Amino acid sequence: MLLFPNCKINLGLNIISKREDGYHNLQSVFLPLPMQDALEIQTAHNTGKKVFFTCSGLPVAGNESSNLCIKAYNLLKANFPQLPSINMHLHKAIPMGAGLGGGSADGAFTLMLLNKKFGLQLTEERLIYYALQLGSDCPFFIINQPCFAEGRGELLERINLPLAGYTIVLVNPGIHINTATAFLKITPAKPAKSIKDIVAQPLDSWKNELVNDFEQPVLAEHPQLLSIKEKLYQLGAVYASMSGSGSSFYGIFSAPPQISSSTFPAHYFVKQLTLI
Repeated sequence: MLLFPNCKINLGLNIISKREDGYHNLQSVFLPLPMQDALEIQTAHNTGKKVFFTCSGLPVAGNESSNLCIKAYNLLKANFPQLPSINMHLHKAIPMGAGLGGGSADGAFTLMLLNKKFGLQLTEERLIYYALQLGSDCPFFIINQPCFAEGRGELLERINLPLAGYTIVLVNPGIHINTATAFLKITPAKPAKSIKDIVAQPLDSWKNELVNDFEQPVLAEHPQLLSIKEKLYQLGAVYASMSGSGSSFYGIFSAPPQISSSTFPAHYFVKQLTLI
């Protein structure tokens, strides 16, 4: 059985407060994008391992003990011992550590795929419960619709975003951002206006009000990234920003921009997507 985990971007990201559990309360809007990995699971035969994991495409960082797909299997196996051993293959097309939630999507889609393939009859609410144990971004991918997020990112409210037909240009320069270090450079504060209210306004007003709190410290550490945002606006973006803790930037365009092989450095990952 095969599913296609997609990525997301953050429309604004405000760090509200530090929590007693060490996490931070935040506000953001998560927008799913039609750029996908591919995840396949088959029942395994004659294997001594619970999960025989293989991957292709972009390199998958870390070892199997930190892989969210394998963690998702082990999480369900603990409550559903009837789960058989499996062969799992992940084809990676979403850059990792890029602020796009690709790893979180892979973990969440593993839960959904196991639920569907082996008839576990888990409700959306229960899948969200398991997904939160994998990571703060994972519950969103169970819903996988535009959502206003609060708490750690797990308190999700579906919202209407009339962005169908707009073009998203994603640009990832391949620079790894240390999220923990970036958090240390942010002073948590509640914004004067909620992101939920800002995204309800006309898109051309977002440029002056919709802010990602990570952008300033990340650009201070990596000033060369500012040229990506500037280039997106030069190309005609109505709004451009960094996603998550970076280093990916995106631009929202009312019409597809003209991008050539020389628009961005050759080693940058650049993807043009149309919202539906």
